Amino acid sequence: MKACPQHSTGKEGVTISLNIMTIALQTAVIGIMAIGVTFVIITAGIDLSLGSVVAFSGVAVGIAAGFGMPLPVCILAGVLAGGLCGYVNAFLVTKMTIPPFIATLGLMMSVRGINMVMTDGRAIYFSDYPQFKLLAQGRLFDVLPYPVFYLVIVALIAMWILKKTVMGRYIYAVGSNETAAHLSGIKVQRVKIFVYALCGLLTGVAGVILASRLNSGQPTVGVGYELEAIAAVVIGGTSLMGGVGTIGGTIIGAFIMSVLKNGLNLMGVSQFWQMVAMGVVVVAAVYLDTLRKRMR
Repeated sequence: MKACPQHSTGKEGVTISLNIMTIALQTAVIGIMAIGVTFVIITAGIDLSLGSVVAFSGVAVGIAAGFGMPLPVCILAGVLAGGLCGYVNAFLVTKMTIPPFIATLGLMMSVRGINMVMTDGRAIYFSDYPQFKLLAQGRLFDVLPYPVFYLVIVALIAMWILKKTVMGRYIYAVGSNETAAHLSGIKVQRVKIFVYALCGLLTGVAGVILASRLNSGQPTVGVGYELEAIAAVVIGGTSLMGGVGTIGGTIIGAFIMSVLKNGLNLMGVSQFWQMVAMGVVVVAAVYLDTLRKRMR
């Protein structure tokens, strides 16, 4: 009779471990994307193309694999595909002076369409590259999931850029007052090109990790990811008005979003209602940001 409670406790322990693992993996993908868009938002910009670019990166890995490229080249193709999208956003915003909201919204729709055209709407599976799944499904020292390790490395580099480099100071200056930054000699366009290109590269990294988790490049994946990433950034204390934000806060925001999503899944909430909940969180986060701005 005593064996039953022990068996039950063992099952609960396994379930808790799986939930923690799920949250960690979700935080890694959204967190890396959120770190990228943190740079953009600090400059008072926005990037709505993240979800489409995540899918595009996975598709790029699949296409490179289809040509028989070595695995490192396939991975590099996925990351550079994200960087290319980031540079296109930068070009639209800086050279064509299109508002970031419109520019990135247009790219979001265009890239999603390109994904469907290149794949005929079907997933590309990496059956010839069994080792690719280890990129996201393996563990460092058999303990720490690789995606979490990637997130930590990316976060540390991002913190260093923002806190210890001249570019970091320029990023905050542009977000605080773009006109004053320009008059003080800061090359504002170069700063914006840097943040959008970096955001694209990091989204490419997230896309490769996600493709590894799914063991496929899926053209429809990533829908709504841009809102989750932006919500994570705002929840973490970065102002949509620009000039304020930290990477540490963004990581906390990404963790909160992942816990919320995992909790809704455990409660059996349908995917449609989850979208409603995420939308409410985004609106609430933006409202709180507005209140913080008024109180200063």
